[in-house]
Amino acid sequence: MPGFTLTDSQQQALLQAARQAQRNAYAPYSNYPVGAAVLDAQGRIHAGCNVENAAYPEGLCAEAAALSAMVLAGGRQARAVLVVGSGGEGSWITPCGGCRQKLREFGAPDLIIQSANELTLGPRHTLAQLLPESFGPGHIKGS
Repeated sequence: MPGFTLTDSQQQALLQAARQAQRNAYAPYSNYPVGAAVLDAQGRIHAGCNVENAAYPEGLCAEAAALSAMVLAGGRQARAVLVVGSGGEGSWITPCGGCRQKLREFGAPDLIIQSANELTLGPRHTLAQLLPESFGPGHIKGS
């Protein structure tokens, strides 16, 4: 929704959910646990964590897991995403290219993507900043 404003309480709830998800991540190969939380159009929060696999391409990113949880719960529109990684001050995680495209499926170009780590919140971007001139559902549906 154009002009969506993420409230402080929504941001804190997303941060809490993403950090909890990060604690449950399965990352024995990279040792880089990631948690993500998606706020849907109904105001519900859906969390996910990365799940690695010995066959690397078969792993699952936290953002993809959170989107899957949203879809399972009946959500079809993401309004905000918060992604938590590790590394301390100045070390910010953003969704990988594949996840940016997955987020585009359920989010408008002005989708809020907030970065965080174990210490604090980091920079905030829109999906359009991270995935400019993106290809989305409207290109196929003609809308």
